[in-house]
Amino acid sequence: MEKQEKKEDLYTVAFYNLENLFDVSDNKRTHDNDFLPYSEKRWTKKRYERKCYKLSEVISKIGRNKTKKPPTLIGVAEAENKRVLKDLIATKYLSTYNYGIVHYDSKDERGIDVGFLYDKDEFKLETSETFSVYIEKEPGIQDYTRDILLISGLLDNERVHCIVNHWPSRREGVEISSVKRIAAAKKVISIIEDLKKTESQPKIIVLGDFNDNPNNKSVKYLSQSTSLFNPMETLFSYSRGSQNHNFRWNLFDQILFTTNFFETRPKRLKFESANIFDEKFLTQYKGKFKGQPFRTFVGRKYKGGFSDHFPVYMLLSKSK
Repeated sequence: MEKQEKKEDLYTVAFYNLENLFDVSDNKRTHDNDFLPYSEKRWTKKRYERKCYKLSEVISKIGRNKTKKPPTLIGVAEAENKRVLKDLIATKYLSTYNYGIVHYDSKDERGIDVGFLYDKDEFKLETSETFSVYIEKEPGIQDYTRDILLISGLLDNERVHCIVNHWPSRREGVEISSVKRIAAAKKVISIIEDLKKTESQPKIIVLGDFNDNPNNKSVKYLSQSTSLFNPMETLFSYSRGSQNHNFRWNLFDQILFTTNFFETRPKRLKFESANIFDEKFLTQYKGKFKGQPFRTFVGRKYKGGFSDHFPVYMLLSKSK
C-alpha cells in the first residue's frame, strides 16, 4: 500500500449540509429570525463561533485517513452567505490551508444557499455561475428555492466541472413535493447537456443534498438521463445513511459522476471509492437517538452538535 501511495496523488471531493449555518445579523430580505441573539433559539455569537469551529473540524477530517489532508473540493448546503463560509475556513482547523470560496446569494426565502470551497493549491478555478430552478407553489406564483451552482476548473491540470445542489425539501409530503425535485433534476440535465456541447467528454461531478434517496424517481431520472454513475446506491441501507428521520435512514446527500472517471489511462483522474463520513464523534452517544447525527438544535432546544446530516465524499487518484 505504501508503494501505491507514492505513485499516486489522492484527492477528496466532499459534500456537507451544514444545517443552518447562519450568522447573528438580521437580514431584512430573508426569514432568518430564528437565528438571532434575541430569538427563541438564542443564536448568539458564541454559539455561532462554536458551530463554525465544530464544522471545520469535521471538514478537516473527511478523507484524511487516506489522503493525509483535508478535502480538495467541498460542496456545502445551508450557508446563509459568503461571510459564514469565510468564518468557517478561518477557524484553526482550516486556516492553515489555502481555501477559496464560491458563493452566490439565491432567492431562497430562508436565505440559505449552496456554496463551494476549494484548495487553491490543488484546484485552479476558471468559471462559476448559478442556475435558478423555476417551480410554482400555485399557478403563476413562483416558489423560490436554492440555486444550482456550477464550478469549472483544473484539478491537477485536468478540467473538472462540479455541480452543487440542494433540491426542494419534502416538507409538503414526499409525493406532492416530488415534482419540484424532478424540476431540479431537469435543470441539472440541461446544464450537463450544455457542457457536452462545448467540450468533448467533460468530467462532471454532481453533488448535493437531493432530498431524495438514490432509488427515488428524481435521482434515478438524473442518473439515467445523463449516464451518471451513482456510487451511493450501494452505500444506502436500512442501517446506514446521511440523515435520519423518524428513525429511518435516508441518503439524501450524494455524489454522482460521469463514467470517464473510471478510465485507467496514465495521468488521468480516476475514481477510487465513495463513502459516508459517519465517524462516531459525529453521532449522538446515548439515548434513543444514539448513532444518529449530533445536531445543533433539536426543535428549539440547543444541543451544540455539528449538523443533522453526515458528510459524504469520494476519493480520486491520479498516477504521476
